[in-house]
Amino acid sequence: MNRDFFENLFVLEVANNHLGRVDRGLRIINDFAQLVRFNNVRAAIKLQFRDVDDFIHPDWRHRQDIRYIKKTLDTQLSKDEYRTLVEAIRRSGCIPAATPFDEASVDLCVELGVDFIKIASSDINDWFLIERIAKTRKPVSFSTGGSSLKDVDDIVTFFDRRGIPLAINHCVSIYPSEDSELELNQIDFLRERYAGHVIGFSTHEHTDWHSSMLIAYAKGARTFERHIDIDADGVTVAPYCTLPHQADEWFKTYHRVREMSGGSVGERRAIPEKEIRYLDSLVRGVYARHDLPVGHELGDDDVFLAIPLQKGQISCREFMAGEILRAPVPANAPIRIGEIDSPYASVESLRSVIENRGVDANAPAPDVAPAVSRGGPPRSETPAGNSNGTVEAVDRT
Repeated sequence: MNRDFFENLFVLEVANNHLGRVDRGLRIINDFAQLVRFNNVRAAIKLQFRDVDDFIHPDWRHRQDIRYIKKTLDTQLSKDEYRTLVEAIRRSGCIPAATPFDEASVDLCVELGVDFIKIASSDINDWFLIERIAKTRKPVSFSTGGSSLKDVDDIVTFFDRRGIPLAINHCVSIYPSEDSELELNQIDFLRERYAGHVIGFSTHEHTDWHSSMLIAYAKGARTFERHIDIDADGVTVAPYCTLPHQADEWFKTYHRVREMSGGSVGERRAIPEKEIRYLDSLVRGVYARHDLPVGHELGDDDVFLAIPLQKGQISCREFMAGEILRAPVPANAPIRIGEIDSPYASVESLRSVIENRGVDANAPAPDVAPAVSRGGPPRSETPAGNSNGTVEAVDRT
């Protein structure tokens, strides 16, 4: 499994939003898996694993005033309950993943067969945990969060030396994040510093599911992560969590930005036929300046260039002085490919292109309706240089 595993992957973070209840966890999985299928995206649904009995020091388990301790205890699930959720993720067509917060939870990742492991921002320099994760040989992603550059360099080097696929997520560990705190230019920084890795965007923003996707994708982010939740059971949804209708907008924006971005950045794009036809309509054709006899050797003074380019006519692109006429051409007439000894005339594929482009001089002119101003009546005035009362804008950029 290589770096392509993380390409164009959405990671939907359940975290503790199951509230320690399997039924709620299953509903979150089901609701978002339906959106994933409907929007035709590739997605992982990620859980968080903690071996709670050992994760919290026994002398501190009673502390209700420490939010992290209280929440960890309140949302505790058994191994079998986690297994139920992982199997549901897999059946839904999504990729099961997990963030383990201790070594025993890494072993649970292996036992339950999750496809990749996420290292939380807070654990980027927890080498006891990182060493255990590396032994699984599973693909790994991590979020940079508030880590130092040295910590990021160290963990990238560590996994690179072991040949383990690694995705690096730009992330701001502020819950929720304001637009002014997103620091999306860090995606450029990470792409340049860690070339060869998939760079992602893990976000906790709470005002927008559209603009940051457009920007992040355009900057080169190729994996995207958010916390997900459902508005159910009378539970207050954290502002940094994504609800199903917001995820729907997020996915649709992804498809839109991919469409707008086009194909590969590593090669010239394929030019569509309609674009070629449009550009051909702007090219000047070669016309005889005066009567030209058969056998005449064409020179620059024998021709002039003008639009329109007609079917079978050579254009400014193909004309070369010194070509010999095979047929007489009267003044002001187009010089056609069959009338000269050009190499274009002897290569069938090239000749076919010339014969099929441009306008057909024998085709009747279409009826043209008067131009209509937006919100107003038909225009009665005739613009200069156009006798039929219409205005045709030609963009030659």
